[in-house]
Amino acid sequence: MDRIQQTVDQEPTLSRVALSRRVCEWLNWRSPNGKLKEMSCRVALLTLHRRGTICLPAAAAFPGRRRPGGLSGGLVVPPPAVAGRLADVQPVELIRVGSADSRVSRVWHELMSRYHYLGAGPLCGAQMRYVIRSATQGWLGGLAFSAAAWQVGARDRWIGWSAAARRQNLPRVVANSRLLILPQVRVPHLASHVLGLCVKRLPEDWQERYGYRPLLLETFVERERFKGTCYRAANWQHVGGTCGRGRQDGQRLRAVPVKDLYLYPLEPRWRERLGALPEPGQALPDARARHPIATQDAPCDWAHEEFGGARLGDARLHGRLLELARDFYAKPRAQIPQACGTRAKAKAAYRFFAHPRTTMDSLLPSHYEATTARVGRHAVVLAAQDTTSLNYTTQPAIKNLGPIGSQADGAVGLLVHDTMTFTPQGVALGLIDVQCWARDENAFGKRVTRHARPIEQKESDKWLTSVAAAAQVQRRCPHTTLVSVGDREADVFELFDFTRTLPAAPKLLIRAERNRTLIEEQGKLWEHLDGQPIAGYQDLPVPRRGHRQARVARMAISYARVELKAPQRKATLKPVTVWAVWAREIDAPHPSTVLEWMLLTTCEVHSFEQATERLAWYATRWNIEVYHRTLKSGCQIETRQLGSADRIEACLAIDMVVAWRILHLTKLGRDHPDVPCTVYFAEAEWNALLTYINKSPVLPSTTPPSLREATRMVASLGGFLGRHGDGEPGTQTLWLGLQRLDDLTAMYLIIIEALQRAPPTVSSGQTYG
Repeated sequence: MDRIQQTVDQEPTLSRVALSRRVCEWLNWRSPNGKLKEMSCRVALLTLHRRGTICLPAAAAFPGRRRPGGLSGGLVVPPPAVAGRLADVQPVELIRVGSADSRVSRVWHELMSRYHYLGAGPLCGAQMRYVIRSATQGWLGGLAFSAAAWQVGARDRWIGWSAAARRQNLPRVVANSRLLILPQVRVPHLASHVLGLCVKRLPEDWQERYGYRPLLLETFVERERFKGTCYRAANWQHVGGTCGRGRQDGQRLRAVPVKDLYLYPLEPRWRERLGALPEPGQALPDARARHPIATQDAPCDWAHEEFGGARLGDARLHGRLLELARDFYAKPRAQIPQACGTRAKAKAAYRFFAHPRTTMDSLLPSHYEATTARVGRHAVVLAAQDTTSLNYTTQPAIKNLGPIGSQADGAVGLLVHDTMTFTPQGVALGLIDVQCWARDENAFGKRVTRHARPIEQKESDKWLTSVAAAAQVQRRCPHTTLVSVGDREADVFELFDFTRTLPAAPKLLIRAERNRTLIEEQGKLWEHLDGQPIAGYQDLPVPRRGHRQARVARMAISYARVELKAPQRKATLKPVTVWAVWAREIDAPHPSTVLEWMLLTTCEVHSFEQATERLAWYATRWNIEVYHRTLKSGCQIETRQLGSADRIEACLAIDMVVAWRILHLTKLGRDHPDVPCTVYFAEAEWNALLTYINKSPVLPSTTPPSLREATRMVASLGGFLGRHGDGEPGTQTLWLGLQRLDDLTAMYLIIIEALQRAPPTVSSGQTYG
């Protein structure tokens, strides 16, 4: 920044164009074809100028290109009406538009301005334009291709790429942003024929102009205006729809027409190449342009391991992120000023959460990558997904919240749908997907229209988004069996149908809520399972709850392979084949206390042992409820006072990783009790812990205690008594103990440093002679 500003001050006549060219040369900032990325640089410089980081010279007046006002200037002869067969207008050719001042460019511009409902533009990013011409009939229309949409849920799920892969490979997705067949041209199959010509020619033209070949085409068809028939006829695939908000409408402030999304792969291995990430240490040419600051060092602690790969574009933001993560973990229940420790650090924290780059989508991908690495070390991993609400009703000053209850004027806050990975033993490995949103209070009550809307426009889409994220992890961990686990709310038929379209779909394990219809000879789900033989029995300890005494429930287990028919309103969907596992209690003391689970899974079940294993997997889902309790009670996310929903989401990203680490420590101390505590605690922490517990400055041993011993000592600081019947400590005593341990460690370090600086003691009372 200093060098740019110094250049501007020393050369006041330097134009912004010349300055951008010079900056590109300094940074060697080039596109794949070797040309300087002057336009991207100019956009970046203008952004810095508007922020006040630099002061650019005044912009030179731009006269603009002189464009004819219509078709009457003799430039383009008004096309005649054309009707007939496709053969009557052959040969049809695509004329590529070159210079903006060329005659073909002016033809394209005039045709689009007059006949296309969106006009001639402007188009976004890299672009390619064509005019459609018949050798016998003249101009027939035009096309344009430009930069793809940054983020589209239906497309990203269908591709199955990670957030990092999307950032890296998005330029290889190209959008068909204009398609025009003149209204006076009535030739069946002409549009699909033109699309077929274009997909054959575009990759070569794009390679010639920009130095790389696109892998996938996308287009958006306004649902109320067009049917998309020509795209279907040209073998484009309909993969879903948009949510009705514009490209720049991140706050969902205005509604735009809903559009259908069509995609067309250009190469056989397109999905593999779009989902690929560079090898460690390899440069990221496209991502580097957006995020020039990225650490490549080996992780030095847990915060660096989880957030070290965050691409925030500024080393100061990256350092602040790591510092906040460490502070929040040290004092999980503390408010931000108390956790930060000083007024200056607290002020910096509030600035961090208000920064436009520190969003949940920019902070969490680094943790997702670390989680994926841990998932790859296990044979079976359960990806439990669930929704929780964050209540901020008592903080009316917070902006952009929405209703979270059953009434529009009731509680307000945010909804969070997260996916936490667990081992079958219940050890939390980390998050792989987090969705956070506020409901629109003006659209409250639209549940009555839910049957008329596609799933992309309903909150149920959260289940599909989570499974798509699990599919990304599954693709990168081919030796791991990933199972997506959901409760009864996840019993959505589209979810089972969706997994069939994913190239590396995880397995599903869903608790059934609806007594679904099976194929004709099978009847209904519950009745069909009731007719199956009991495979075996299993005793299930049921703890005491309220006035109900603890008991051992006798569970009868049945299983069967079933085919679920699509609901009547979704008759276009095909039946899905799953395995049903039914566990119900026999001889219950009271009908109201009967335990029952009906599970639907895409994991094969051929024996009683496999059936009980699936039940045990579903029982592990309860750990995500413990995680949500840790997030709310342990990290106090609902008491954060940050002024807006965007800032809360940024803070939530850090708190969610902190809550995972507490949950991870709780289970790890139980399952791996004998490993040294140094896997989780720094030397100063366990030294301070032993000093306090033993009430002695002299350590009993230089060997660190085991993880179980250290965990129980930390929990004792939070109120854990360790009596014979208490079992192992839980998350509550751990987060309370961690907060005290941080203060003990700080005091321990102060004392040790003071002792090391103290001069040696010399006696003055000794006499000689």
